[in-house]
Amino acid sequence: MPLTRQPVDAVERVLGELPVPWFVTAEDLELAIRAVLAHAPESWRAGPLCRSDRTPYPCRLHRWGRRVLRSRGLTEQAVDELVARGDRLVRVPDGRR
Repeated sequence: MPLTRQPVDAVERVLGELPVPWFVTAEDLELAIRAVLAHAPESWRAGPLCRSDRTPYPCRLHRWGRRVLRSRGLTEQAVDELVARGDRLVRVPDGRR
């Protein structure tokens, strides 16, 4: 499923894409994981919609989360597996060990 598309709602038309932080912290990673999980797709008659805000999938926050995770080296396949797995076994490494 292609993740680039034209804006579909008024918010996207006005605000555009959310920017990826130039330096991604552990907190940014945690927020990105939450974004891709909370804004995962649900099947509807009209097609896949965001679970959280019911806009066509992928919504702004889901796309932002994917871009942040990709900026830290996760592949599309790894992000897809994360979404499919849901919040089970999700842990953000904090580098303190």
